[in-house]
Amino acid sequence: MFRSVMLRFVLPVALASCVVAYFGLPYIQRLLAEWFRSDVELRAQLVMHSMEEPITDLVENGSEAKLRAYLAKITTDERLLAILVCRPDGKTIFKSERTPPSISCEEEGNTDLARSLIMQLHSGSVQVSRFDFDSAAPKPFRVLMVHDLSFVDRRQRTARDFVLVFVGISILLLALLIVMVAWLQLRRWARVLIGDIRGKRFFDNAHSSRESLPILSQVREVLAEAEERQRLEIDFRENWTPQALQQVVSDYLNSAQVIIVSNREPYIHNFDAQHQPVWQLPASGMVTALEPIMRACSGVWVAHGAGGADRQTVDRYDHIRVPPDDPTYTLRRVWLSPEQEQGYYYGFSNEGLWPLCHLAYVRPAFRASDWRAYEEVNAKFADVVAQESGTASPVILIQDFHFALLPQLIRKKIPKATIALFWHIPWPNAETFGVCPWKREVLMHMLSADILGFHTRYHCQNFLDTVDRFIECQIDREHMSVTLQGHVCRVAPYPISIEWPPRWLAQLPDIPACRAAVRERHGIGAEVMIGLGVERWDFTKGIIERFHALEVLLDNDAGQRGRICLLQIAAPSRGQLPAYQALQQHTYSEVERINGKFAQGGWRPIVLIDEQQEPLRVYELYRAADFCLVNSLHDGMNLVAKEFVAARDDEDGVLILSTFAGASRELPEAVLINPFDVNETANAMQIAMRMDRDERRSRMHLMRRTVKENNVYRWAGRMLMDAARIRQRQSLPSMVSRFGAFDR
Repeated sequence: MFRSVMLRFVLPVALASCVVAYFGLPYIQRLLAEWFRSDVELRAQLVMHSMEEPITDLVENGSEAKLRAYLAKITTDERLLAILVCRPDGKTIFKSERTPPSISCEEEGNTDLARSLIMQLHSGSVQVSRFDFDSAAPKPFRVLMVHDLSFVDRRQRTARDFVLVFVGISILLLALLIVMVAWLQLRRWARVLIGDIRGKRFFDNAHSSRESLPILSQVREVLAEAEERQRLEIDFRENWTPQALQQVVSDYLNSAQVIIVSNREPYIHNFDAQHQPVWQLPASGMVTALEPIMRACSGVWVAHGAGGADRQTVDRYDHIRVPPDDPTYTLRRVWLSPEQEQGYYYGFSNEGLWPLCHLAYVRPAFRASDWRAYEEVNAKFADVVAQESGTASPVILIQDFHFALLPQLIRKKIPKATIALFWHIPWPNAETFGVCPWKREVLMHMLSADILGFHTRYHCQNFLDTVDRFIECQIDREHMSVTLQGHVCRVAPYPISIEWPPRWLAQLPDIPACRAAVRERHGIGAEVMIGLGVERWDFTKGIIERFHALEVLLDNDAGQRGRICLLQIAAPSRGQLPAYQALQQHTYSEVERINGKFAQGGWRPIVLIDEQQEPLRVYELYRAADFCLVNSLHDGMNLVAKEFVAARDDEDGVLILSTFAGASRELPEAVLINPFDVNETANAMQIAMRMDRDERRSRMHLMRRTVKENNVYRWAGRMLMDAARIRQRQSLPSMVSRFGAFDR
């Protein structure tokens, strides 16, 4: 407090006083000098007036001896230094003994001397006063009276010292006074503040005294800022929120621009029956995870515009603000020709990389034309990202296997960008990935990223093994990094998740109401237990295996017939590809066969919904189901498992989860299965139907806590904080540049 008072009050006053003294002292000295000189001049006139008659008589009579004796008595005055009596022609009539050599009648006779003149001598300053006797007879004469002004210099120095001492003492007294007043005022404010706090008036301005309001408002602001920062620090570690993610971008990344690149767009526009554009959310776990992040970071999302009405809803720069109901970020759509989409998306990405990376035993197809389209589209997206980059060092988050070439292409266009590529699907072992004809090109482009993210550490190890086999580089397995041509790429697991709490829950009724609505909509009886499957129609999701497991259950336990119904959501996906067309036909035939085998009355064992469902409807199904079956044959994460857990705020329901899905690493409380073993899956369904309420609650409680703590904001926050550390390290001077400076 004392330091604050000194800085805010005492030092300015002291500085002002010094300025006044610095400029005021010369003025005071000049003023004193004028006063003293005027006094000396007046004294000289009085002396001259008193001796005017005697000296005139003595000069006219020529009595030099008497004149000398008379003037000698007068010059005994210590301040009267000398008297000279001169003729107008410069002849000296009389000159006293202490007359300075530089003052003589000869010089005065040759100059037009002023009535009073200040002269500087070696011994000090003197004042020469001239008195003319022009009417004297027989000859006129003049008298020069020289006064010593050294006493003026002494008095000026004394006055200066006095002023300086006075200013110093005044500053000291003023400082003490200010400190005392400030101390008393602070004590009074403290008493008032303590009184308000004890009187519970701290949070209510209406009951606080008027004197306390200014300081109370400041204290409230400080406490609010401290509380907010503490809350965000807790959020970073325990409860990640959109606000915590925004704080990461602001504090750790210095509010850098965030750009997300993905093939699938977060909002698709199509025409309705009246040919009006309407928007919908795609069936994509990646979009489900990333969309809340962009709403929090307010960046730019670059994606392929595949909707029928997409072109009609963008501006001239191909931009549209989304979400449509509450815009918070910009979607930049990229247009592809049918040939590009066929080769890049359906060809190399989904007939090549997708089956290559999944252990679903579908043979990957690699064609040179597809690879050329893949290169062309990746280059096109790199150009768009460069256009959308508003800074020299944006943070670019590339999503999934559609853009394996993008890190290197962007690096060439934006060298200082911080690039992270997240691989949303599994990464196979080195031998399997070696099937790809362009494996080296893919790996080299990927390693230009600063961060390569996978769902699990196992996928990271597979990637490092693949790089070790096919690329000449330096691999640090302890720190999970790859150094290629001087560039360091960090390889790390970032298990993706969902937002918490899901925003759709606020729009849904309670669990009993959801159950009733779903049963009525799909004709499921009140006594029937609902098993739920929510998937894209993909051969990696184990939909057929799920049906076979239900068939085994009903074959082995006839008592379950009429007591269980599998409600299967299959959102159409990649329907142009032969493998997916075959899967859809196989699904229809198996549903028809199994339902025909077991159906009785109004009960059907399988209810297939072969169209995409809006998120609100999906979460209603989650809340209505007795158990959710996630039996993926191979999956990076599978967010359906986490969505089901997040939807069950009643802490009920059972999750059956494949061990080949990344979510099984985080949710061991689920009933884990091998999806290729239909008997094990059938037993798991029977366990779920018979599990008591306490066990269901205990399992769900633990899983909900895991999903809450490891939500999507934590996933993004960890990646962005790693990106921030990389940016800070890159800003440091390298050892090469340091040694280079020494060499020069």
